[in-house]
Amino acid sequence: MARHLVIGNGKLLINLDRHGFIRDLYYPYVGQLNHVGGQKCRVGVWAEGKFAWLDDPAWRIELGYVEDSLVTNVTARHEKLGLELQINDGIHQRECIFLKRVVVRNLGGSPKDVRVFFHQDLMIDGSEVGDTAAFYPDNRTVFHFKRSSYFMFNGRSDTGGIDQFSTGIKRFYGAEGTWRDAEDGELAGNAIAQGSVDSAISFRTRVQPEGEGTVYYWMSVGDSLEEVKRLDRYVADSHPEKLLSRIVIYWNHWLSRVGSRFGDLPEPAVRQFKHSLLIVRTQIDERGAILAANDSDILQYNRDHYSYMWPRDGALIADAMSLAGYHGTIAPFFHFCAKALSPGGYLYHKYNPDGTVGSSWHPYVVDGVPRLPIQEDETALVPYALWKDYARHGEIELPQALYGSLVRRAAEFLCEYVEESLGLPRPSYDLWEERYGIWTYTASSVYGGLMGAACFADLFGDYDRSDRYRGAANRIKQGILDRLWDEGAGRFARGLVWRDGRWEKDMTLESSLFALFEFGVLPAEDPRVRATMEAIAEGLTVKTDIGGVARYRGDYYFRALDDVNVAPGNPWIICTLWLAKYRIETARSAEELDEPRRMLEMVARSALPGGNLPEQLHPVDGSPLSVAPLTWSHATYVQTVCEYVRKRERLTLTEEQRNARDSQLPWN
Repeated sequence: MARHLVIGNGKLLINLDRHGFIRDLYYPYVGQLNHVGGQKCRVGVWAEGKFAWLDDPAWRIELGYVEDSLVTNVTARHEKLGLELQINDGIHQRECIFLKRVVVRNLGGSPKDVRVFFHQDLMIDGSEVGDTAAFYPDNRTVFHFKRSSYFMFNGRSDTGGIDQFSTGIKRFYGAEGTWRDAEDGELAGNAIAQGSVDSAISFRTRVQPEGEGTVYYWMSVGDSLEEVKRLDRYVADSHPEKLLSRIVIYWNHWLSRVGSRFGDLPEPAVRQFKHSLLIVRTQIDERGAILAANDSDILQYNRDHYSYMWPRDGALIADAMSLAGYHGTIAPFFHFCAKALSPGGYLYHKYNPDGTVGSSWHPYVVDGVPRLPIQEDETALVPYALWKDYARHGEIELPQALYGSLVRRAAEFLCEYVEESLGLPRPSYDLWEERYGIWTYTASSVYGGLMGAACFADLFGDYDRSDRYRGAANRIKQGILDRLWDEGAGRFARGLVWRDGRWEKDMTLESSLFALFEFGVLPAEDPRVRATMEAIAEGLTVKTDIGGVARYRGDYYFRALDDVNVAPGNPWIICTLWLAKYRIETARSAEELDEPRRMLEMVARSALPGGNLPEQLHPVDGSPLSVAPLTWSHATYVQTVCEYVRKRERLTLTEEQRNARDSQLPWN
């Protein structure tokens, strides 16, 4: 369950697996309408009467990216065929065009006639019903379409354009598809198929001993035949080699703002930082939705997916990207939230990329009693992240445009949604979406959101509201200190739950308690925060060679080990980094940064080949569990690296050097 290679441009997102097969294709929204749906769009090679798809075990494949870019760099070697392939995939930075270059190297001592086959297995608009695949003679392409979704496939080699083609029926009455037709090195040439269909095309190249030949393949995506014809013509006229080079140049420039100063972080950790920035960018739709993950393999375990915008994830990811200097990238997210805000001033559980409300398992009524199906932290964290962005970048136009439509409406809800007898927010679902109650994490986020709203009110001279929001925040803070600190345990409780007519503390050890200092309720140096975080470090660290930190004791989600004394739960990337953030915040010498640096290195080592970070790891073998890549994992890594570099410079430089360099840090 992982996507090893991910490329995108905010309109078109494509995931490839460890064989280099396209497995997901999202258009026109990132994360909405998957036109491949986890099926395999195969790539294969025929040479001297032998054929092998790239998932043949005889291939030795190395995955990666061209440095500092969203262009893949894959090497595949097949000794029996005597061939090595160098493959690069990219999506045009502006247009909905997918490009692939395959350099075929002859490892043998005699010339080889080589045919490279590309298989298209689409489920247009998420369904195999009513698709059409056809050969289009005007430009000698194959295209698939249904309603307003069109996909045109073309390419070239040193011998010309498409050499062979065929369309056919797949997964219906025993028909496997045209990929089977390709395995003898010949395609039947069927010109059209309708229903559950696929297609295949091939290109020919003659490769001299120890020489190489290049095959280009591209796909144009649009809402009409005329649009994909225009894009196809653009690629042919511009030449795919030049377009791939421009994609690399674009992403090199996009990353340049982070600079080159990373202190003592080793190169793999720095490389992971840059790759994480790029991966986060692929998961952001240009209209504002920040998607949690787009790995359709999760459907094997649950007939739903992660291709939604959770406002919590989105806000924290936006905060991380803002810290790294990418204000413009995440500004549309806040406009998205303003439009999505309910009439009551709160945000729902999750949203589709087009702004409609997503599926949910939070009920509107329990035991005959109505309840809001929300996680309140998702509302609170949006004004919190917006304020953090303004405080860093000073771009007043964005909050000015959103003050009335987003900040004030959300803050009024946060002020009203209070359990007066406790001085805490009313019950809602926790950040893990598993339990209903009053949670320390949620209460801390509400404090942070109200303080952000109060700061905006001050900024715009709205002093009555500023007093109201700040007063409500301080009452929440006092409620946290009075009700959620447990003197007997010497740490904060996870929360309060209603049992047998009274509120009881839930003392489950919980990593999300880092929110107490993260959202400003208490400083990290406060003895109560220190005691809580040390309890997390002791009680939630996974005691295997993999290490890392679990969500909470007894976590059941994708549980891999039953012994909670060894593995309280699986190690999560974000939870491991939360502890690292605490160590960074409280470090008073460069030596005290050794532990968080090692944690950053551990996370970088946990990445899949190619650099993508999963949600969680198997506690014994370190393999990815749940989805990969998880946007929140990458964003938290970005944030932690930024904080590490800044703290290290503050601890190691003179005051004069520090002031000079702070003014240049993009994340200062």
